[in-house]
Order: sequence, then C-alpha cells, then structure tokens
Amino acid sequence: MDDLLDGLTPTDPSAVSLAEGAVVLRGYVSAEQAALLAALRPVIEAAPFRHMVTPGGYTMSVAMTNCGRVGWITDRRGYCYQPRDPESGQPWPAMPTLMLDVAVRAAAAAGFIGFVPDSCLINCYKPGARLTLHQDRNENNFAAPIVSVSLGLPAVFLWGGLRRGDRPRRLRLESGDVVVWGGPSRLAFHGIDALAEGENPLTGRCRINLTFRNAL
Repeated sequence: MDDLLDGLTPTDPSAVSLAEGAVVLRGYVSAEQAALLAALRPVIEAAPFRHMVTPGGYTMSVAMTNCGRVGWITDRRGYCYQPRDPESGQPWPAMPTLMLDVAVRAAAAAGFIGFVPDSCLINCYKPGARLTLHQDRNENNFAAPIVSVSLGLPAVFLWGGLRRGDRPRRLRLESGDVVVWGGPSRLAFHGIDALAEGENPLTGRCRINLTFRNAL
C-alpha cells in the first residue's frame, strides 16, 4: 500500500472514526457545497442522470452518472468501468478541478496521502431511493481509498463489516460531510437507507453523492 497509507492517522480535527482506515469528516466541504454543485452542472448536462439496470434485471432507485477517465456502469452483462458513456458513445466528462481537489484534500485529511482519483460516480437520491449494502470491488487498485462526499438532503449511512452478514452501524450524514475509507476497511460493506422526504436550499428534494475512486 506504500505511500497511500503513509501517516494513516487522520489529520483533520473533524474526523470521527468508523473503523481502522475509515473516518467521517464532519462538515468538511460545507463552505464549498455551492461551488461543487455549480461544477457539477456541465457534467450532468453532458452525461445526464440515468437509472441503471443490474445484471439481475433490477432498475436501481438511485440515478447515476460519472465523470473522469472512466465511469462505473451496470447493465444485464455485469458491473464494470468504461471510458465512454454507453448512452452517448462519448467519453465521460472530465472531472472538474474543484472536485478533484476536494477528493485529494479529504483523502489526505483522513491519512491517505497521494490519492489521485481517476473516476467519480455521481449519485442522485430522491425520497425513497436507497442503496443496499455492497462492496466497492470493481476497481483494479484496492490500495487507494474511497472518498464519498454528501450534498443536499441528509441520509442514513449504513456502515457494515467485511462480511455481508455483519450488522451495519447507522450514521446520519449531513450536507457537507465526507466519508473516507481504505486500508483494512477498503472492502467494508456500506449503503444508504431509504432517503426521507425533505427540502434542501441547494439541491431541493434530493441528495447528491460524489464517490471518488482510483479504478484503473
């Protein structure tokens, strides 16, 4: 895991430990929420949100899109990263500089020095949408952490263990919170409980989640 785990002690006083290698940075991007959402607009215009279908034929309740060198997709053939948007045939939009900077800084604040993501999965949750417990395991580089940024409506984050059957903890994530996990926690199961009704002044009736990964 070389330099990515150098100084694995979180350096940010807002860090709340979940497990070894996993922290919540409370309010880490609170001051940058509006700027992050503004940076997202051209990405979503170029690659609109869509409800993907899992290999089992289930249409996901969460709408998704991507930016960066590759994007995560699911269809009836499986889960994978692709360099082009299958709906347009065009490369995924480039990752905005602000988003990249936030991911690098948050990873460093959590103790992961040298993280440079090449992919960002962008999720849009409307009330009732959820993401069941799962592992992020389609990436080639498990040495790099995952950085997850919450914007908009609050959500209940489910933090499990390394086995699907481990009972998850339930943590409320507010707009501006960032969760970072890697090292011994890199393959921890996690998810989002059904989003409650609400209204956020920046996003309206939805939650936007940015999940930065090193996929290649």
